[in-house]
Amino acid sequence: MKIFEWDDNRKTLLSMLWVFLTVNYIFCDVFTLHHAESLQSFLTGEAGGMKITEEFLLYFAFIMQIPMIMILLSRYLVYRPNKYLNIIAAIITGTIQSVTLYMGGTLHYIFFSMIEISVAVLIIYIAVTWKEKIVSSQ
Repeated sequence: MKIFEWDDNRKTLLSMLWVFLTVNYIFCDVFTLHHAESLQSFLTGEAGGMKITEEFLLYFAFIMQIPMIMILLSRYLVYRPNKYLNIIAAIITGTIQSVTLYMGGTLHYIFFSMIEISVAVLIIYIAVTWKEKIVSSQ
């Protein structure tokens, strides 16, 4: 009995994994805003020992563009740049998430972080093992 069906289209799979990752990032942030202590520290302008400034938010806006742009790039880039950009983007996002996880956090943050890091590793694996299909012109 088959549970999953996959047509071996790595472009679609990688794009959907970036969607899944991005949604996890968003929902983790939404959940954090429902945690009274976290919300209170955001309202003071300092969270986790970091000052929340416009520059800080701009920096993280750039970082969040990585998984969002990868949704499109994974779907539409040709093989070689697609493969390598997925590896690079997943290394960047996975590393950042790993570093923030070791800074501590709430239970939901740890849960979401483990999912996000796992998906980044999965994206790296799928991209690294991706082989270009040679189409014969006969």
